[in-house]
Amino acid sequence: MIERINFLKDEINKANYLYYVEDNPSISDFEYDKMFAELKELEAQNPLLITPDSPTQRVGSVSEKFQPYKHKYRLYSLDNTYEYDELEDWYKKIVKEYGEQELVCELKIDGLAIALTYEKGVFVRGVTRGDGITGEDITNNLKTVKAIPLKLFEPVDVEVRGEIYMPKSSFEKLNEENLKNGEKLFANPRNAAAGSIRQLDSKITAKRDLSMFCYTAIFTGEIEAKTHYDSIMYLKKLGFKTNPNIKLCKDAEEAVKYCQEWDEKRFGLDYATDGVVIKVNSILVQEEMGFTSRAPKWATAFKFPPEEVMTTLLDIEESVGKTGAITPVAILKPVQLGGSTVARASLHNFDEVGRLDVRIGDKVYIKKAAEIIPKVVKVIDDEEHFNRPQYNPPEFCPSCHAKLNTHDDEVNLYCDNPLCPEKVCAGIEYWVSKDAMDIDKVGPSIIAQLYNKGFIKSAVDLYKLSMQDFMQLDLVKEKSAFNMFTAIQNSKHRPLAKLLTAFTIRNVGKETANVLACEFGTLEKLMAASVEELACVEGVGEIIAKDIYEFFRNPQNLNMIKELKELGVEPEPPVQNISDELKGKTFVLTGTLQNMTRDEASEKIKQMGGKTSSSVSKNTSFVIAGENAGSKLDKAQKLGVIILSEDDFLNMIR
Repeated sequence: MIERINFLKDEINKANYLYYVEDNPSISDFEYDKMFAELKELEAQNPLLITPDSPTQRVGSVSEKFQPYKHKYRLYSLDNTYEYDELEDWYKKIVKEYGEQELVCELKIDGLAIALTYEKGVFVRGVTRGDGITGEDITNNLKTVKAIPLKLFEPVDVEVRGEIYMPKSSFEKLNEENLKNGEKLFANPRNAAAGSIRQLDSKITAKRDLSMFCYTAIFTGEIEAKTHYDSIMYLKKLGFKTNPNIKLCKDAEEAVKYCQEWDEKRFGLDYATDGVVIKVNSILVQEEMGFTSRAPKWATAFKFPPEEVMTTLLDIEESVGKTGAITPVAILKPVQLGGSTVARASLHNFDEVGRLDVRIGDKVYIKKAAEIIPKVVKVIDDEEHFNRPQYNPPEFCPSCHAKLNTHDDEVNLYCDNPLCPEKVCAGIEYWVSKDAMDIDKVGPSIIAQLYNKGFIKSAVDLYKLSMQDFMQLDLVKEKSAFNMFTAIQNSKHRPLAKLLTAFTIRNVGKETANVLACEFGTLEKLMAASVEELACVEGVGEIIAKDIYEFFRNPQNLNMIKELKELGVEPEPPVQNISDELKGKTFVLTGTLQNMTRDEASEKIKQMGGKTSSSVSKNTSFVIAGENAGSKLDKAQKLGVIILSEDDFLNMIR
């Protein structure tokens, strides 16, 4: 019995390795299923013989939450560059101190970093990167990923670092299924992988097609690799999936050629890669070079430039924003860009449309600004382009058909009709957004239904709604109605800064709203302030001061504030814990933080007396660099601005 169980386990593990790692199936699905069913039956009859490395243990149970786990060996971030010259300079510094060194180039997989621990060849623990010091124990979920071996081909003690990812083809399939089922669509494969691997129910994770590439090994037994390349080859021998495009390069020149080659070839891969990781091959030299506070000195990442793709402009849609500003939006023939399907892109304003000379039917190039928002960057002005009619900005609002106007010297066109349906709905959508009153569950489609049925005509009306009102909406059941009603009621006591942001005062965004909240403390004091008092607030100035003053003298706005108070909307005063280390300092955040969102970090900085900015300049005090930090980090390094890792920042605010 024991011999048969062990035989079946070994055969199934071997079949899994050949299928999911080597992409070279050794047996038919029928034979595999037959062996798996026999193993399950034998284990059911003999539960004491079930071991953690059994293939039947790949699907776990539901967890209430993931437990934090402190890494035995810290997971560092990587310094990066977008310039070949900087890559060569990095190598020259190494040569100057350590002599000529072999380099290893590996594609940088756009996924989720994890650490896997094996004892005597058996998988015992899998942990997310977290902040590099502490991650979350997601062992049960990782057991469902068939590219992760439960038992190695040799009984070694090793910690393996890897990147969990979702193949592009699987990502498209998942989104198609979600669309059919009316479920959330993922923005890109990385988000899909991260969301799948952190499911509390590991059975859901098991249904998602996840895989993993290994990129580092720390052996804790007698095994000792002399080079990084050899350690990766040994991982492959142990049964791990390693990237087949790894390359040993004799110097920086070969490494640059590798980067150039894959900048072109990467789009043919079935997984997302955003760059190349270059490492010194010698383990001995790696140990001598050591680490900075956030990254190894012996490794760097070359980031590929933002992808540009060509598609066809099908139409130009004019949308009405919360202030009445009319924004042109490019409607495109759907195309893959940066790991997601893009069918709409920004054209910014009508001056930009004229500058580009965009015409409906044109072939256009699009790219993602800061690798997030798609925008049109260039038109192919072929002969057909000049035969197409020029696009003319609209004269009337696309929603209410009111005559459009310009404001002062602005390039935007505005609909000034206060009852414009699209403008009203956009204002309510902004009111419920995270930056403003942060009312979850109440999205654009719900707001549109509430408006069209006459339940709301302004954001104030949200606080007059009952559960029964929500129950009258299409496809809304009792539980959803309760959740939406509760979310609105819970928003009545948001911080003052959020209410000020929701007001959409001209020229007052969330940064200025926070400054005003901290300066005046209560809505009443802010409403009573003179233009002179407002202008003295740092970052406000005379023009914005007049806008604020006039907002609080407008009878319509005063009536809105009175109604909100009667409905129980009372903002909380700002919570401040002023720190000498942060007071008056300007911070710029870049990259992905592990312990909090960038908005949460920004809020913490403001609470402690600091300021945040979206761009790096000589006046920047600190740049907080998370994972995959971009051009802001490069600029900070050139200007000599102090760079903080997430750990440095957490220590500072503690």
